[in-house]
Amino acid sequence: MKKIIFGMPTLIELDTLEDNVKLCKRLGLNFIELNMNLPQYQIEKIDIRKLVEMQRKEKIYFTFHLPEEIDIASYHEKIKRVHLDTIREVIEISKIIKSPIINIHMNLGVYFKMPDYKIYLYEKYFNEFYNSILNFRMLVEEWIGDSNIKISIENTGIYNFDFILKAVSELLISDKFVLTWDIGHDYSSGEIDTKFIIDNINKLKHMHIHDAKGKDNHLSLFSGNINIEDKLNIAKNTGSACVIETKTIKGLEQSVRELEKLGYSLGDSNYCT
Repeated sequence: MKKIIFGMPTLIELDTLEDNVKLCKRLGLNFIELNMNLPQYQIEKIDIRKLVEMQRKEKIYFTFHLPEEIDIASYHEKIKRVHLDTIREVIEISKIIKSPIINIHMNLGVYFKMPDYKIYLYEKYFNEFYNSILNFRMLVEEWIGDSNIKISIENTGIYNFDFILKAVSELLISDKFVLTWDIGHDYSSGEIDTKFIIDNINKLKHMHIHDAKGKDNHLSLFSGNINIEDKLNIAKNTGSACVIETKTIKGLEQSVRELEKLGYSLGDSNYCT
């Protein structure tokens, strides 16, 4: 049997954590990625004791997907401080529940739209941006300490921006940072991110897997144009856990059925608290 640890995102179709856990168990998945864009998964609403109890009882685990508006380099110091404090608090929760991954998007920041091109402020004022990146790396190393938590940087079709590549490369110098490969985002952006990820394949530890056709992604596995088996082989070779990020119950069910047809063993996690 082929061994990959598979998980699911919290679904907008399911209003409670309990309902997501029930689906996770029914499908034989190993973990749930808590999407902090949703109101019920804000820090002040997270019941840490409930998470610990669910992990113990159900033999699953939880990871975190930080809010997509997180901006670690904002020129507005008060706004940046709130975002950094959010990450610090999620790290503290992750220590308690022994969560291995905190997923984060890089933020392009504000741009000025000129008549025929855009000026990105992080590119224009790169030194300030770069100093924020270095400071973030230092803070994360301090906050995580000797725990096994990783901040996993997800591609979003922006690895064609030199200032983003420089920032991510600086963060990956630290062993506290790894890469998430969202294969659907990558496909729909024209595989803009592929080269950087392959060049840094030793840092790949997490994957968001879903199929895509053109700009349409988050499709059930094997229903689009992505070579899913190729990506699963990469997951196996790098030891990357995979979130089946299809967004719907139906899509998850279809994806799990297809994985089982290929001989993947679900429900056999090597990580639980």
